[in-house]
Amino acid sequence: MAIPERMNKVSSRALAAEESRPWLFPDKNSRIKVIKRGRRPLQGTKLFVIMAISRSLGESIIRQPVIPAALQPNPIAMVRACFPQVSLQYIQQRVESLCEHNPMLGHRGCRLGNTYPEITQMQTRAILGAALELKKEGVETHPEIMVPLTGILYEFKEQENVIRTEAAKLFEELGDSIDFKVGTMIEIPRAALTADRIASSAEFFSFGTNDLTQMTFGYSRDDIASFLPVYLEKKILKVDPFQVLDQNGVGQLVRMATEKGRAIRPDLKCGICGEHGGEPSSVKFCHRVGLNYVSCSPFRVPIARLAAAQAAIEG
Repeated sequence: MAIPERMNKVSSRALAAEESRPWLFPDKNSRIKVIKRGRRPLQGTKLFVIMAISRSLGESIIRQPVIPAALQPNPIAMVRACFPQVSLQYIQQRVESLCEHNPMLGHRGCRLGNTYPEITQMQTRAILGAALELKKEGVETHPEIMVPLTGILYEFKEQENVIRTEAAKLFEELGDSIDFKVGTMIEIPRAALTADRIASSAEFFSFGTNDLTQMTFGYSRDDIASFLPVYLEKKILKVDPFQVLDQNGVGQLVRMATEKGRAIRPDLKCGICGEHGGEPSSVKFCHRVGLNYVSCSPFRVPIARLAAAQAAIEG
């Protein structure tokens, strides 16, 4: 397993929108694209609110509106600045109608991209467009576009089709192209169980062990603090499973999915991303099951490097 490092790659959870809510209107006839033109794109909730109101009004945003910095932390204020004809009451009603009771299992990840493919199209253009800009500057890049929260092969194939179709359009428009890969996050137990099927299309796997732990244990990451201290005190759990990878359960899903995926695609690159990627015993487990890399938050990189080196020496 390679020692973790920030590689010279344009790599992204391209389709995530993980921390956002789908503020989009379901009007298929007013699909829009938000294409960045030399400006840092709006992100997350801010972007979705503006896209939502655009859909509702049947308008198409080609350039992102210039928003005063003071308004940017407040999505509702941003919407009113962009669309003064929209009432505050209407915006609040729309926000309430999109509320989810269990958002971690709700409308996010590839589900959002499959429901509203213009999000996937926009992000594909952003990633590959940036890679082509670097190519012009003589910088070698290896873009990897990762589809999150895949549970069914056909979820992935639908997103892959959107990505490759939009990439072909972009390459034709710019008169240039670049090689790229499309892979997926394995963070749902069903995806691990059917990894051989998913590997028939996905070019790489990245195990999202935060969500995989949550869905395997049935523990909410946001609410585990209400009972974790008692579980640790009573030795029901030895450690916090969101800090140290559960090798007997979640780890076996990782092992199985890696084996099943490589049975179909022998050169399948596999790794993990999340806080487990910076925890020493978890990193060593990843080495033992044959993963190629671990990814973690920046402050954990030195620990991850040391653990990976130790794992390589220990064999």
